[in-house]
Amino acid sequence: MATWNSRGLRGSTLEDLINRTLDQYREKKLALIQKIPTPITPIDIDKESRHITLAYFDQKSTVDYIGVVQGIPVCFDAKETKTDTFSLQNVHEHQVEFMRHFEEQNGIAFLLLFYSSRDEFYYMPFSDLERAWNRAQEGGRKSVPFDEIDTDLRIMPNQHGILLPFLDALQMDLERHDWAND
Repeated sequence: MATWNSRGLRGSTLEDLINRTLDQYREKKLALIQKIPTPITPIDIDKESRHITLAYFDQKSTVDYIGVVQGIPVCFDAKETKTDTFSLQNVHEHQVEFMRHFEEQNGIAFLLLFYSSRDEFYYMPFSDLERAWNRAQEGGRKSVPFDEIDTDLRIMPNQHGILLPFLDALQMDLERHDWAND
């Protein structure tokens, strides 16, 4: 069997972990968050296997996930890096714009980052992403070094019986920014 090496499959383990976590949150009635599929138009379909072999994206996607946590609208994207530097090339301008508009509507936007070399997960508030993004747009550093990551927002797997309990970090983000009183 041939090996499939595609940039599109990077992070599929992370995605699976997040999807399973979302199932746990839904079952516990803590959150309802769904993966947003990227719309495509098939060009070529293998008639025998009925698999799409060639397609193009209909439009730019927004973020990977969107939903609600205890009445609070949330959206986020999941990103993985193999080094101690998170490249902003992994985030697209239309995603940043969507997240900015989402927060303007009193939603909470963030990234879930997986540092695979460290085997560590972090919650990055949109405000931190936006600060790094703006710096890059102004000609500065086009990445986020690990020492700029808020390590208080580390996500410890398998806490509270949840695979990737990011709601703890979301709660901390909400408390820090006094979201309810904005």
